[in-house]
Order: sequence, then structure tokens, then C-alpha cells
Amino acid sequence: MPVRSGLGFVPVQRWAELQHSIAVNALGFSAGGRSIVKPATLLLPLSGRTIVLGPNGSGKSTLLQLIHGMLPANQGSVGIRQPRLVERPVGAHELGFVLQRPVMLARSVLDNVTHALAVRGLARAEREPRARRVLARVGLAALESRPARQLSGGEQQRLAIARVMAADPACLLLDEPTAHLDPGASAAIERLLCDWSAAGTGFVMSTHDLAQARRLADQIVFMHRGEVIEFSPANRFFTSPATETAVRFMAGELLE
Repeated sequence: MPVRSGLGFVPVQRWAELQHSIAVNALGFSAGGRSIVKPATLLLPLSGRTIVLGPNGSGKSTLLQLIHGMLPANQGSVGIRQPRLVERPVGAHELGFVLQRPVMLARSVLDNVTHALAVRGLARAEREPRARRVLARVGLAALESRPARQLSGGEQQRLAIARVMAADPACLLLDEPTAHLDPGASAAIERLLCDWSAAGTGFVMSTHDLAQARRLADQIVFMHRGEVIEFSPANRFFTSPATETAVRFMAGELLE
């Protein structure tokens, strides 16, 4: 199915239509008489790996917040599209969100996860077993009693992902989660995301890091000045970008 961007119709993978997907329908946001994110229509497979790419200030974080619903859109809508079924609204906690700089509660590592599960209404008896399972999966089982605020930056980001993934979301939204991490910590986060995607829980992640986008992406949403100007499979974007702006971005030019 073709998808509309600021430059017209851009084809994307046919498989996107055959999966459960996040349907972004003419979604946009304006404030103070200024368009922050221009209306965009996208189809993002829940189990896929979508990278929202672009320079700083291009609107990547705002688009993710609009998709999640933490920032109410004043244009368009977001739903879940299922094969052969009518599009439906996004369910509560169906899309998890991980911030660039996670906020740790002044509690233990384990308590950070169990508290998140309590907020989501999980039965008390189920909280600790589920929290321990997800902490083991992110490599933090041995640190469950440590105060969360004493963790390293990479460990805190893994804990932030664990808090969200413990609630079993259909898809994870991440706002530049490795922007402030060293290469080793960044690689650990990327491995976790790829493991979860392989198990069926995909992600939509913003970054301005071209190398990271090349490593992770099935498809690219390329943004500039608040507008989605390309939306295509990653291999097509990196080998044959459709716009001069993308060519300049990949050449390392400073975009105004």
C-alpha cells in the first residue's frame, strides 16, 4: 500500500499490510499558530523495526509522543490495523514508551518494576515473579536489590526498558534511548531490542545516528523540519534515497 508523505506517495513493504500495525492517520500537531509536526500517514508493523531518522529538531520525538498519546494530537488519529478487520483504537498500555533520559524511582531495581506493574493493575501475587523474569532478560537479575539511582547510565536504560516490557506491550516506542550511552551500553540496548523484535514485539525508535539506523531498521521514517519527507524500506532508503535532503543528511551535511 502506498503511504503519503510530504512529497507524495512513497511505496513501503507489502508485508506491512499483512501484519498487525500501528496506523498513523494524517497525524499532526500545531501550537502557537505553528506546525510542529505536519500531518503524516504511516503504517508501522507492530513486530517490525522502524527507525525515525533525522537531524536534531526535526520533530522525531514529538511524532513518537503523538503516536503514543502522551501528547494529544490536534490533527489526525492513531489506531491498530489488523488484517481483514476494522481498524480499532489503541488499547491502554498497548504501546510502551522509553524516554531518552529515564527517570528512576528512589527504590530498588526490583521495586521500580513491581511499582510499574502495580500502576498497571497487575495482581500483587504476579508482580514480583514477572518483574524477576524481565530483569533476568535484560541482564539485571543480580542487581535487583540495588537502588536504581546507583546504576550506570546503560543499566538505568535497560531498567527503563524492563519496566515497560514487563507490562507486555504490543510495540515499544523509544526516543533516542542510546544517545547518552557509550558504545558497549548502546550495543546491549540494540541486542535487547532485536531479541524482543525477533520474539514478536517490535519497536519504533528515533535516532540521528546513521550507523545505528543501518544496523536496526526494517523501514525508515525520515523527517526534516517537522515533516515526514521519506517513508520506505531501509535498504531502499540507504541505497536510493528519494530526496536531495536525505542525500545531504547521509553525506553529513548540516541541514537548516
